[in-house]
Amino acid sequence: MGEIKRVFSGIQPTGDIHIGNYVGAIGQWIKLLDDYDCFFCVVDYHSITIQYDPRKMPERVLNTVLVNMACGLDPEKCTLFVQSHVPQHTELCWIFNTVTPFGELGRMTQFKEKSEQQKANINAGLWDYPVLQAADILLYKASIVPVGEDQLQHIELARDIARRFNRQYSDVFPEPAGKVGQGARIMGLDGQSKMSKSLDNYIGILEDAETVKKKLSGAYTDPQRKRKNDPGRPWLCNIFTLHGVFSSEEECSGIDEDCKKAGIGCYDCKMKLALNMEKVLAPIRERAAELEQKKSWILESISAAAGKCRTIADETMDEVKSVMGLKGQDA
Repeated sequence: MGEIKRVFSGIQPTGDIHIGNYVGAIGQWIKLLDDYDCFFCVVDYHSITIQYDPRKMPERVLNTVLVNMACGLDPEKCTLFVQSHVPQHTELCWIFNTVTPFGELGRMTQFKEKSEQQKANINAGLWDYPVLQAADILLYKASIVPVGEDQLQHIELARDIARRFNRQYSDVFPEPAGKVGQGARIMGLDGQSKMSKSLDNYIGILEDAETVKKKLSGAYTDPQRKRKNDPGRPWLCNIFTLHGVFSSEEECSGIDEDCKKAGIGCYDCKMKLALNMEKVLAPIRERAAELEQKKSWILESISAAAGKCRTIADETMDEVKSVMGLKGQDA
């Protein structure tokens, strides 16, 4: 039997965790827990490339850990930790900067998009974001990285960085592969953009049933379906896409047929979705409420996880410095 493969992925503590995060990331991670050595990271260093309130950061980080645990990331089955608690992430990033061509970072699609979104704050961290991401992954020599489609370009850069380092110094790092799961890209309630808190087009994981219904009632659907008796195009409707995640295959098939024949209205379709979403979200809310009473335990858990990560990171950095000639004879 071969060695268990290591998985690494991260999530930013940017505020409310929404169903897009759950479907595209956390839900995919949970499926990997029994078969892989999983490392999941709250990437707070990545999140500071945009303006934020430092007073709220500790709460945001803790809330992100709590919700991930509530969703099913059992710390007994994975290593769930905070990026800034392991300083080797940024140390390896600096080293990787020296083997990353300047021009490649300028071609990153996400850098271009984020630069448009925050024209008043196009900082060097925004530019260097994918190099730190490569360091996050390769510090633990992860071979599999669950990501959304929008991150695949960054994973390819991480592979290039690993390849360049290995060629220039020695074979230290594996070349990680991106793993895109079902529903990895969930559109927001506006039907136009990726689900995002900053765009206010999201449904939060911990929002109550009535709030979810209210948000869904105003969600974007097929623009050509103006009346209930107009035939719909479910393959173009974001609500139907969400049904594919939260509803059974049999129910989705029925909705598909009914929509095409104008046998179901958009509002009724949305309320069916709300009911099925509640079956998934209610247990998460209940678990989150329990964890709210155990915050000291959560802090102990991520502290222990960071200690484990620092031990692994030290081993990697010792190897890196050795092949680079950065370790003295007495080191």
